[in-house]
Amino acid sequence: MFFRGKYVDAGDGREMGLKRQRVMDQGSSYYSTPPASNFLYNPPAYSYVNQPPAFPVVRLRGLPFDCSETDIIEFFHGLDIVDILFVHKHGKFAGEAFCVLGYAFQVEYALQKNRENIGKRYVEVFRSNRQEYYKGICNVVSDSRIARPRSPRRALPKRDPSKDNVPHTGVIRLRGLPFTANRDDIVDFFKGFVLLDDSVYFMVNSEGKVTGEAYVKFESPEDSKAAMMEDGTCIGNRYIELFPSSLEEWEEAVTKGRRNVPKPPEEDTNVLRMRGLPYQAGKEEILDFFKEFTISEDAIHITYNSEGRSTGEAFVEFASLEDSKAALAKDRMTLGSRYIELFMSSPEEMRDPVLRG
Repeated sequence: MFFRGKYVDAGDGREMGLKRQRVMDQGSSYYSTPPASNFLYNPPAYSYVNQPPAFPVVRLRGLPFDCSETDIIEFFHGLDIVDILFVHKHGKFAGEAFCVLGYAFQVEYALQKNRENIGKRYVEVFRSNRQEYYKGICNVVSDSRIARPRSPRRALPKRDPSKDNVPHTGVIRLRGLPFTANRDDIVDFFKGFVLLDDSVYFMVNSEGKVTGEAYVKFESPEDSKAAMMEDGTCIGNRYIELFPSSLEEWEEAVTKGRRNVPKPPEEDTNVLRMRGLPYQAGKEEILDFFKEFTISEDAIHITYNSEGRSTGEAFVEFASLEDSKAALAKDRMTLGSRYIELFMSSPEEMRDPVLRG
């Protein structure tokens, strides 16, 4: 990478913060007419009349929610990346980022990457300016100042107040866990509480694959009630929902769950799992969500807990593997006021919770 007249290795992007400060400190004088070089792209001849070149920044939209700086560096392979600034709204990654380039002429090459893919998501690339980029930096600084000092995790903008009225038994159900999560992640998540060796159980399906849910038993109902303050904070890039649970559900978790589980292999099938559904959502709402696809009501399976209440999840069988893959593009789109997470699933994974329901 060419940076301030010296070549440096792009690495994994962890040095971006230092470069960002240099960009701000140098101001408009930072960028000058590019020197002659053997750079991958031959820069056009620039002539500036009593003014510096435009600030070389582009904005990306539609990024995967697990996108990293390394992904963007690889996406713009061959260009000089000076800084990458991810955009957050209400403490959550918004799927957008600013990318500052080494020279103004490189903006044109960056724009040619518009609508190319990072992972399974196509990314929009469009022009930005110094003011938008600096405003993004100010928002990051502002968010960091108001964040709780005890945890770097992001909070949800809204929380379900009805959970406050549920009696506590000392058991909490977690939903939305990364499939790579293990007991150490749970212990770190509930830092400050004492969790015994047999106090965490991960739920798995009939094939032993994790479902993204776990049950945790605390030393007392008072501890579990206090632990609910972590509702909506994150493990990795995933926000975690917490629900007061019952001793009966805990006993079922001990019987059917696992103390620790590895990440399951992912397979491509015509079945998708939906998570985060409004509790009042029915099959009609799901059909409308997937209105671009031909789906029958019999192909939609909403799951319920032992008390007959919706779990906020459902399985949908599509007509073909191609349809299910295409439907994944609707991941994190909203149904009502809730954004919906979509996961590739299987008939075997679907069968167990549907039969229990």
